[in-house]
Amino acid sequence: MISHPDAGKSTLTEALALHARAITSAGAVHAKGDRRGVTSDWMELERERGISVTSAALQFGYRGHVMNLVDTPGHADFSEDTYRVLAAVDCAIMLVDAAKGLEEQTRKLFAVCRHRGVPVITFINKWDRRGRDALTLLEDIETHLGITPVPVVWPVGNAGNLRGLVEAGNTEQMLRYTKVPAGTHAALEEQLSSEQAAEQEGETWTTALEELELMLSSGPGYDQEAFEAGKISPVFFGSALTNIGVKLLLDAVVDLAPAPGPRPLAKGGSREVGEEFSGLVFKIQANMDPAHRDRIAFVRVCSGVFERGMHVTRAASGRSFATKYAHTVFGAERTVVDTAYPGDVVGLINASALRVGDTLFTGKKTEFPPLPAFAPEYFAVARPTDISRSKQFRKGVAQLDEEGVIQVLVSDRRGDQAPVMAAVGPMQFDVVLHRMEHEFSSPIALDQLSYRVARITDADGAAALAKARLINGEVLTRRSDDVLLALFADKWQLNAFQRAQPDILLQPLIATAD
Repeated sequence: MISHPDAGKSTLTEALALHARAITSAGAVHAKGDRRGVTSDWMELERERGISVTSAALQFGYRGHVMNLVDTPGHADFSEDTYRVLAAVDCAIMLVDAAKGLEEQTRKLFAVCRHRGVPVITFINKWDRRGRDALTLLEDIETHLGITPVPVVWPVGNAGNLRGLVEAGNTEQMLRYTKVPAGTHAALEEQLSSEQAAEQEGETWTTALEELELMLSSGPGYDQEAFEAGKISPVFFGSALTNIGVKLLLDAVVDLAPAPGPRPLAKGGSREVGEEFSGLVFKIQANMDPAHRDRIAFVRVCSGVFERGMHVTRAASGRSFATKYAHTVFGAERTVVDTAYPGDVVGLINASALRVGDTLFTGKKTEFPPLPAFAPEYFAVARPTDISRSKQFRKGVAQLDEEGVIQVLVSDRRGDQAPVMAAVGPMQFDVVLHRMEHEFSSPIALDQLSYRVARITDADGAAALAKARLINGEVLTRRSDDVLLALFADKWQLNAFQRAQPDILLQPLIATAD
């Protein structure tokens, strides 16, 4: 599930789980009164702020299929987490706000989907509120994303005056919905014949049919191969908050989304789904269960069959370990799993050796391409406010580094008690402060540094930068992989150093805007 912040990802995730009967009532992103929060926003900070700051996996059954749905953060500050998730999925649902249209972060995430070959289903959300014209929204998608939108469901009535929905494959009936108070349960659905719709809705029904016909006649129409190749995107309209059009979307995911297929390998070739077990660690999360303070590694099964207790090999180290504690996950809830298949997400509990991006396998050696680290632009020195909590401080910093919540940089000059936190966006620092205090019982202070540019360098680069004696510049080691990062105050300082030292390695990192 991808989109710009506030487009409704967590709300739609909750609505899909509701229609699949995985939950009995839908929560709210901003829970009030007796209404609970959404299942996927399980972290305390998420419930306080009403935003997703970490991806969450939910597994549920529907129409004889197993669905593994991942709700992702929309805010650009947490884009690394979202990008990692996109390396593990077979299909994405892109939400577009009916009033705001395509927004910057949605465009960036769509570009990543295109780069990774992930097909995209589009859901125009919040059609029960005032917004833009449907034809204009689809024109923007085609113009700015370079993909042809193909309507599968079309709205009857303008945004803010939603009278019902009509399916492209069945224009002889209109689906009318009656909202349930607070949207906690599925909206009541009524089927009207074309004649009844014309009689009751008049010109609104006629206009909807004409617009739908215009879109279908001017485009290529729906084709499964074109969808999986990323040439077209099936489009749906509705409202996640009031559960309108959600069931149609859920049915489409079952009918249209591709099943798990071969996965490219780091050194060429691919791992077929029918081969022996292999999996990709795309996320690590600690303290999902405050009572146990454990650590869970999320593994997407890529091939073969996973069986609890089986011995698997970690490609990075070549070491084998037993998968004794394995669970399926549903937000913060989890259940012991004995068997899992390609496409499933398995949580391995307290597998302390695992890191984000790891490949696990049995049989023939397998290694999937590594997950990239993105260019940090914000840096701060972290120090414990209570030196008696130094053990908890070190444990918390190490855990957040392993999860990829923040990039941790170290140097001999500062030592372990003053690591540098490197972030893509400043909101990551808020998460670090909150989790260090509440989960690891080690409140910290962050002293902002004036650096804004990072480049990968080597030992020669570190020596040259030390001799340059820049006012704002130094080389630190990224703790997760021992890569040396040269930090500069700005691009002008970087360019000046490059002109003076043209032979020194200063390799750019991947920017989140790329």
